[in-house]
Amino acid sequence: MNEHIGGNMKKPLPHISRVSPYITPDGLMRLSKELSYLWKSKRPQVTQAVAEAAAMGDRSENAEYIYGKKQLRQIDSRIRFLAKRLSEVVVVDRIPDDTSRIFFGAWVELEDAVGNISQYRIVGPDEFDPDKGYISIDSPMARALLRKTEGEELVVRSPKGTDTFVVVSIHYDSPRVHNAKEQRGKRVGVKRRDR
Repeated sequence: MNEHIGGNMKKPLPHISRVSPYITPDGLMRLSKELSYLWKSKRPQVTQAVAEAAAMGDRSENAEYIYGKKQLRQIDSRIRFLAKRLSEVVVVDRIPDDTSRIFFGAWVELEDAVGNISQYRIVGPDEFDPDKGYISIDSPMARALLRKTEGEELVVRSPKGTDTFVVVSIHYDSPRVHNAKEQRGKRVGVKRRDR
């Protein structure tokens, strides 16, 4: 949880017309841990630092006091956001009945027009992480993937243009391993030869 020190906290989700309430059990645990850390550990530390800086005298020229108050406002804002968000989320903790189709929580392997393979997992908007291949259920890619089956083609429109993909595989367990290396959600650089 040290990533929150120094004001590097994730910003609240942008205000868009609709944010999906869905979250995985892991995502719920991460948000809950972050809230607990901020409330029980980080906020008391910063509050103590602000009190010590205030005791030094003139607050208008006291950089530690000013920075501490700013950090406290950021922490309080994040705490309010997390508390509200945690009261709204719906935990999806079971595999769908029809595992041949893509739903929330699925790991999906896609092939693009030139044969590159990519792997993604559809997660809640609070969990997206491009480095892990986690895409938000609200993203254009995830919306295009929902309810698709293996072998189906999909077209994804993005600010960069239009891309076409074929669903290679769908699974709901942990990510698969390619070429003896774990490849979560990145372009794995594997080219298929059977197309």
